[in-house]
Amino acid sequence: MLHEMSDALLACPVETTLTLISDKWTVLILRDLLTGTKRFGELKKSLGGVSQKVLTSQLRQMEASGLLTRKVYAEVPPRVEYTLTELGYSLRPVLEAMRDWGEAYKKRF
Repeated sequence: MLHEMSDALLACPVETTLTLISDKWTVLILRDLLTGTKRFGELKKSLGGVSQKVLTSQLRQMEASGLLTRKVYAEVPPRVEYTLTELGYSLRPVLEAMRDWGEAYKKRF
């Protein structure tokens, strides 16, 4: 994904970050994977309202962006696991700041 970004986009770090994590499901997948490796079914169950097609698409996009790795086990039925990369884990402070801000916001109402 980053390879497809223009030089102008890369010049703005906020826009670069938003391009990588602007989707609701991406942020929630990151949240779930911060605690460790998860199987596809675990992610789907945790995310609730996401369709299989959308989840698959988001995971592929995140893998292409270097945020996670996908490991397929040659079993029947196939087992697929997703793990954050070092780059993916580096988003932890961003997600923690979002969580803290959300908690403070909720206390206002």
